[in-house]
Amino acid sequence: MTVTDATLNGTFLDRLCAARRAHRLPLDLRDRADEFGRALLEFLFPHFARVARPERSEVAAEEARLRDLLAPALEEGQGQANLFFASLPGIYDSLLADADAMCQGDPAASSRDEVILAYPGFLAIALYRAAHALHELEVPLFPRLLTELAHRETGIDIHPAARIGSRFAIDHGTGVVIGETALLGNRVRIYQGVTLGAAAVRKELSRVKRHPTIGNNVVIYANATILGGDTIVGDDSIIGGNVWLTHSVPPKSVITHREHERRERPAEDMLEFHL
Repeated sequence: MTVTDATLNGTFLDRLCAARRAHRLPLDLRDRADEFGRALLEFLFPHFARVARPERSEVAAEEARLRDLLAPALEEGQGQANLFFASLPGIYDSLLADADAMCQGDPAASSRDEVILAYPGFLAIALYRAAHALHELEVPLFPRLLTELAHRETGIDIHPAARIGSRFAIDHGTGVVIGETALLGNRVRIYQGVTLGAAAVRKELSRVKRHPTIGNNVVIYANATILGGDTIVGDDSIIGGNVWLTHSVPPKSVITHREHERRERPAEDMLEFHL
């Protein structure tokens, strides 16, 4: 093969040039989302900072930098930015409650600081809660890029449109998937490998609830898969490891892999699972 033969076809090069001219997204959008996500964590939690900046003027300067990073992703400009930053105190309080729930529910956790610094579940939840706030403001694409930063860092994939209640805990976390239309109540705890997914994957279902609803005070153990928009896991239930669940279960259920039958959850949490 000669050098001339190895050259890309001119028609293909023209197609690439046309695609570049037609491209309207900011060229650095992914890098900007990564930078914003990391800067937001640093802004909210000194655990992620390399330099202590405790003065009010320094904190204000960090806020201004965050606004500058976010602005190119906002179609409605400063108004949307103001709404997002107005939601930050609530996001911060929610994340502290999430960290406390992880610490209180995990005998291996010695402090809230350990959870914030070392638990991948906390990082994924933090970026999800920020992304969800932006999704609620109808910011396009940028929220998904934020949760993809968490996905790359932790192996935890939470769609920014999912609705997740307070005191949410992810233990270990690798391989967790929470789909776009999933709805989780308060005080839900899930373990590694859990999938809250769709029973059917067809494009025409894009505006239909495809992912399950999880009630309050539910525990979902490792590698359980719960599928379907009509699937509801009732309050105070336990889903054992490796369970494949595509139908609803009432409150206070215990679903195990071996039996795959409903039992009423006992008052105490000391359970013998058959996985």
